[in-house]
Amino acid sequence: MKDLLRTEHLTRDDVELLLDTAAQFAAEPLRSKDALAHKSVAIYMTKPSTRTRLASQTAVAHLGGSPIVLRGDDLQLGRGESIADTARIFSGYCDAIIVRTFAQSDVDELGKFSTIPVINALTDDDHPTQLLADWLTIRETFGKDVSGRKFVYLGDGNNMAQQAIETAQKIAAKSGATIEVTNDPESAAKDASVLYTDVWMSMGDPESEKQEKIKSLAPFAVTDALLSKTSKDSIFMHCLPAHRGEEVMESVIDGPKSVIWREAFHRRTTIQSLLFHLTRGEIKGSL
Repeated sequence: MKDLLRTEHLTRDDVELLLDTAAQFAAEPLRSKDALAHKSVAIYMTKPSTRTRLASQTAVAHLGGSPIVLRGDDLQLGRGESIADTARIFSGYCDAIIVRTFAQSDVDELGKFSTIPVINALTDDDHPTQLLADWLTIRETFGKDVSGRKFVYLGDGNNMAQQAIETAQKIAAKSGATIEVTNDPESAAKDASVLYTDVWMSMGDPESEKQEKIKSLAPFAVTDALLSKTSKDSIFMHCLPAHRGEEVMESVIDGPKSVIWREAFHRRTTIQSLLFHLTRGEIKGSL
């Protein structure tokens, strides 16, 4: 597989390989410091970014490459040049592309016409690099065998919890997992190993919906009381940025069960792992 455009394109073996390598990069960031020597990686972002931008630039640098950060108005795309033509230009100058944008179709088209690896670093449909960082954090906490554990996402169905229930249930039927959707946060939290949430207002959401959303989602806020219903070894996760006092209480986000800073740290290790393996053609994929 040349690109990582959607999380579901990764096989279980791909995920294990990527996480194993990311764990090695966590322990020794410069262990492959010449992997991208004399090579460049385009980091194209049409959305504001803190973790993704820092993680991407650092990952490239730790592999010995040169990161080239580009914002939407830096390119001719805004003046009518096609994605296909832009992809061909990128391919002539760079060795990989990391892209953070809105439409999934734009990333798919970039992958189609590029001859170099394209990594989806967030679209309106998917966030593969965040999900890999999340899973590595979970694996560090509970080990590789998570059979029987409950993972709970609370709140709005945004880029971290797309309502792709049918697809998820098809995958679950093969893996042995169970997918449930409920409006009862207390029942969901009972004996859970992970409570995960995200902001209630995502980038691009109309401000006019804010008050209605806050009112509707208030029962799904992660509080100390809700966290007390989870398992003794449970953890709290959030992809950040967080709105303290809104989707999560400050006492939770700064509390002993919070692993959000380790989770954020693994944005770098997993992007580094992706670049390392994709540029070497070592991801098989399920396409």
